[in-house]
Amino acid sequence: METLNRLPFAAQSAVFQKLATITDVASLSKQERMKYDESLRMFRDTLVVMETERAKGREETNFEHARKMKALGITSDIISQVTGLSAEDIEKL
Repeated sequence: METLNRLPFAAQSAVFQKLATITDVASLSKQERMKYDESLRMFRDTLVVMETERAKGREETNFEHARKMKALGITSDIISQVTGLSAEDIEKL
């Protein structure tokens, strides 16, 4: 409890909110818990899909920038440093 008292108020509040959530979940019926778990899985799956798409978008942007830099005559070494793409990927452009 002493450790909790040393936390800033916002952190204390977050701890109690987490405890309240745990208590709420623990009090669910079996059927409600199954629905909760399924919705939680769907939420997490959605987050993974969104992050994957975001990463794909970044990669596409890097390739687009690499193409433009290559067209400007910038060396592959510099393009690789800026975009993080491999020299082989840059040469394929």
